[in-house]
Amino acid sequence: MQAIPFAEALAAAREGHLTREAASRLIRAGDGEEYDLLLSAAVQLRDELKGRRVTYSKKVFIPLTNLCRDYCGYCTFRKDPDQSGAHTMTPDEVIAVAEAGARLGCKEALFSLGDRPEAIFPEMRERLAQFGHRTTLGYLTQMCERVLKETGLLPHANPGLMGRKDLERLRQFNPSMGLMLETTSERLTAPGMAHDGAPDKHPARRLKTIEEAGRLRIPFTTGILIGIGETLDERLDALFAIRQLHDRYGHIQEVIVQNFRAKPDIPMRLHKEPSVSDHARTLAIARLILREINVQAPPNLSDEKYPSLLKAGLNDWGGISPLTIDFINPEKPWPHIAELAARTADEGYELTERLNVYPEYVHRDEFIDAHLAPRVRAMADERGYA
Repeated sequence: MQAIPFAEALAAAREGHLTREAASRLIRAGDGEEYDLLLSAAVQLRDELKGRRVTYSKKVFIPLTNLCRDYCGYCTFRKDPDQSGAHTMTPDEVIAVAEAGARLGCKEALFSLGDRPEAIFPEMRERLAQFGHRTTLGYLTQMCERVLKETGLLPHANPGLMGRKDLERLRQFNPSMGLMLETTSERLTAPGMAHDGAPDKHPARRLKTIEEAGRLRIPFTTGILIGIGETLDERLDALFAIRQLHDRYGHIQEVIVQNFRAKPDIPMRLHKEPSVSDHARTLAIARLILREINVQAPPNLSDEKYPSLLKAGLNDWGGISPLTIDFINPEKPWPHIAELAARTADEGYELTERLNVYPEYVHRDEFIDAHLAPRVRAMADERGYA
């Protein structure tokens, strides 16, 4: 079958009728005129829908535990109990970090942690018992409640797979939550691939969590991880799967297009990283597929070149911390917020602080727990920004 012409595919995208076939043609745009036209269409759509405002959230990063039952080929965060650096934070440690962040003006407490470590590590079960819990998600829920009540920061839990009851409990204390889809490719779970040995990375399980969050009307962050062995069409499959869930439930507040970065201590340390143009091309197609959904790329993972991604249609830089490092990518420091504002302004955009829940959801009663809504709205302006 002959491929759809690029101009026809781009016209469909501009009109809001981007098919899977047309997207497949666009993501293969060459590095010359086609590439420029693709990025230009994404920027035009971003400006029409989002204006000249690019957002970020001022946060603290709370790595509740880096023990994890999954073994992903690209992860340097997860540890086994006997590895150097393995740690599960105590309640006092969690509160101390949150309080320090509050003193610096942070409004978000981003909880990241390994997926169900108690399922394979007796050491984690013993640790949880010391805290009065059987599961990591139970401990997480308690710490989200304490951070909210004792420090005023708004929790954003990002703990991996969650069932309906877990989501219901966490929703009481989290105005937003997240789970990276990463990919819909089952192929990447095969031996030797990125998700070999990672039972919680099977796409159907992650899609189920995202869908349950939709049923419960939880403003939700998800995303794709590019450069881990997926094909261009598999990237599209993931983006269209996210789009379909949002069309059904309206709850996807943000999609992160995150680029793989090689590290010396991971199985994929020799794996080729995506180029800046590959990342930009994927961001642009994400904007054209996702349209009104907020699109993010972490600036620290693109080093000094991050402002160029504004030319690909993103409208958010994600969470930036004045206190804690990026524990998932510890070798990549956050840009200082003043520098981020200046470099964003150099591209013609205004950096604006948001809460962890996006402005579109702040004043919508069905998307925030009734007991939590007054706290959230007291921290927002009339437009829903911080």
